[in-house]
Amino acid sequence: MPSGEYDPDTVEAEWQDQWVREDTYAYDGEAVDPNTVFSIDSPPPTVSGSLHWGHVYGFTLQDFVARFNRMRGNEVFFPFGYDDNGIASERLTEDELGVRHQEYERREFQEMCREVCQQYEAEFTEKMQSLGISIDWDETYQTISPEVQRISQLSFLDLYDQGREYRQRAPTIWCPECETAISQVETEDDEQASHFHDIAFEVVETGDDLPETFTISTTRPELLPACVSVFVHPDDDENQHLVGNHARIPLFGQEVPILADDRVDMETGSGLVMCCTFGDQTDIEWYQAHDLDLRIAIDESGTMTEEAGEYAGLSSDEAREAIVADLEDAGALLDKRAITHTVNVHERCGTSIEFLVAEQWYIRLLDKKEEYLQAGREMDWYPEKMFTRYKNWIEGLQWDWSISRQRSSGIPFPVWYCAECDHAVMAERAQLPVDPLQDDPPVDTCPDCGHADFVPEDDVFDTWATSSLTPLINAGWEWNPETERMAVEREELYPVNLRPQGHDIISFWLFHTVVKCYEHTGEVPFDSVMINGMVLDENREKMSKSKGNIVAPDEVVEKFPVDAARYWAAGSAVGDDLPYKEKGLRAGEKLLRKLWNASKLVDSLTPAERVEFDHDDLQELDRWLLASLDEEVAYITEKLAAYEFSKARDRLRSFFWHTFCDDYLEIAKQRIREGEDESAAYTLQVAHRRFLKLFAPFLAHITEELWRDMHDVAGEERSVHRADWPEPLGLEADVEAGETALAVVSALRRYKSDNQLSMNAALDSVRVYGDVAGFAEDIRRVMHVEELETRDEEPPIESVVTGIDLDYSLVGPEFGGKVPEIDAAIEAGEYEIVDGTLRAAGAELDSEMFTVEEERQYTGAGEMVEAEDAVVIVQ
Repeated sequence: MPSGEYDPDTVEAEWQDQWVREDTYAYDGEAVDPNTVFSIDSPPPTVSGSLHWGHVYGFTLQDFVARFNRMRGNEVFFPFGYDDNGIASERLTEDELGVRHQEYERREFQEMCREVCQQYEAEFTEKMQSLGISIDWDETYQTISPEVQRISQLSFLDLYDQGREYRQRAPTIWCPECETAISQVETEDDEQASHFHDIAFEVVETGDDLPETFTISTTRPELLPACVSVFVHPDDDENQHLVGNHARIPLFGQEVPILADDRVDMETGSGLVMCCTFGDQTDIEWYQAHDLDLRIAIDESGTMTEEAGEYAGLSSDEAREAIVADLEDAGALLDKRAITHTVNVHERCGTSIEFLVAEQWYIRLLDKKEEYLQAGREMDWYPEKMFTRYKNWIEGLQWDWSISRQRSSGIPFPVWYCAECDHAVMAERAQLPVDPLQDDPPVDTCPDCGHADFVPEDDVFDTWATSSLTPLINAGWEWNPETERMAVEREELYPVNLRPQGHDIISFWLFHTVVKCYEHTGEVPFDSVMINGMVLDENREKMSKSKGNIVAPDEVVEKFPVDAARYWAAGSAVGDDLPYKEKGLRAGEKLLRKLWNASKLVDSLTPAERVEFDHDDLQELDRWLLASLDEEVAYITEKLAAYEFSKARDRLRSFFWHTFCDDYLEIAKQRIREGEDESAAYTLQVAHRRFLKLFAPFLAHITEELWRDMHDVAGEERSVHRADWPEPLGLEADVEAGETALAVVSALRRYKSDNQLSMNAALDSVRVYGDVAGFAEDIRRVMHVEELETRDEEPPIESVVTGIDLDYSLVGPEFGGKVPEIDAAIEAGEYEIVDGTLRAAGAELDSEMFTVEEERQYTGAGEMVEAEDAVVIVQ
């Protein structure tokens, strides 16, 4: 029996330990019908530091789904991964140890990364367990583990064999800070302050119709040494005479052609634009379309190359300042004005990207954009609006997926190149995982030219090239040497039932997973996708370390129970951002106390053993409560199945708190205490069991404690989270009449309270105008009414005007000094309203100038008390 005050600190910790110790949430795919499996492709958090409140929010929503489906009889697969092979883990290691990866051999630095990541991964595990997330801890993986490395390299070989991958020396999106190629998805727009520089370019040719100079406006004068052409729009009549001639670049002297192209933005700057290799995506398109020269002025670290002449060795920022100063000295800088513009930056570090020419591996995307769109259409989206983000990303793709990275920590490409002819030699599948820097190629000589020397590939995979395989990692995707095909070992886990994730990584994780899994299996990897929003601070701003508004999970659970945090997490529609507000957690705490105290009362009113009772013999009010609870069960089940957690939570809380606790429980308490009432006792036990099950996905700990204390009567030690989800009992009752009856009880309580009467005080006579069907005796008994009369006809009530409210913003300008006279007339009752017009003090006011205040008044004997659909008269 629950006793004393609820102690969440003790209760929650004990159940968290026991759930892990007893493998309460273990997945057993061999012991069940594969059709009853519900699989969740949970996001592996990036090992870049400690878990933050956004992780807690996302995983709590997933936990609602897991617990709900487990109770509905499904075998739930809910794994946990650690994404520890990417640049984020590399930078974490550098920061933690105060080192740079360039200072070490790759294997040595990788070992350093493993040690640092293992510490954080142990912390991740402890935190997730302390939050009561129902993960199967036997189903965990690390994206850098040998097993996952093998799957990632198998993926590379499979796509290579399909012709979906290629290696090419081409313009590449590059981060100078991280010194690695990145993909389009890893960039974001950032508003930055800059300057437009108007620079005079000389015209090489001479002639009557040719000027000596023209003006180029640019934000990046440091790219002048990389300039290879100038472009004019074909519709630019003012500058068309320059086309076909050549320009001389100030300070650097190279002569470049002036060409026409419709990609020129005529509205920006002077309408003439320089093309540099490379400043942006348009430069690349011009370079390819017009077969221009290649001049690389900035290297991998953002340093100026020999192409920059005397500026070589400077950073690009230093070079910009020096070049602008020298342009001014040379008289070529015509103007410099401050602007704010959008700059493409690396989302990981915020550094402005560059475009460099480098040898990279790519996965083809652009030729199958429509197929990937169709794959997205075949999944159910929760909420539906999130499909638009997926669609917009695919439609805006301009690049194939660059999957090679120039880093030390990561999964190596299983490739060697012939030192003579550059022929790529792939590892044998049986070898995997391999590291070409440590392992030998599978052949002694080049299959193309017979040369015996090989160069190992030293790049590693983009982290998303591996984390995009999570459905296949969990399903045991492997090479079958007998069939010589890839296949999944645990077929019941693929495709996955649900992919839950944040909306911020739709273009990262979701899209890339669709691409990889679709190409490997020919199937869409998920039945449905649940996209959650972001956690905001109390001012609705995104949490970030730089703003100092991060909320750590430890800080929250030190102040509030975990179940209160779970209650808060269900407070927003899926997909919407949710502000962190302690008000929501305090509301959760109040509900925990209400549930605990109500449970103590139910326990004290009912016997220890389970009451058995024939439903045909139930009293009308008891039948009504269980029938009403049936409706709530149906509604909550429907909303949880549709991932509408906030609607399910709020409806459940309202019915439990108001209908059950405030109304029914008070009536049942009195009936039982006045004499044995098995119908009420049975109803209390059944309703309480059902409430605990309905609350279990949200309030995981307190429901377990109460369930084991009050309903584990056979000593089965069966968790509430392994109990069956409530099904409707199928009882029929006059639900509306029951609701009216409880409203009458509530109104009479309010009457007694307003008149300072005890709840046990007797009332001589009460008349009820409204349908309370067979509930009249319950009302009479619980409210101690000597004589209760019910009537079906309308009560003798009339509406009485209690005042006139003027809209002075309209009356004042219209009637000016006459307004006090109008007020006085209304106060004295000297007015009339005819056809919607108010006449007072000789003035006529239109209907929009005033509002009539009315009050319902009972004209018979006794005092009227409003009770929703009924009128109660106390005499």
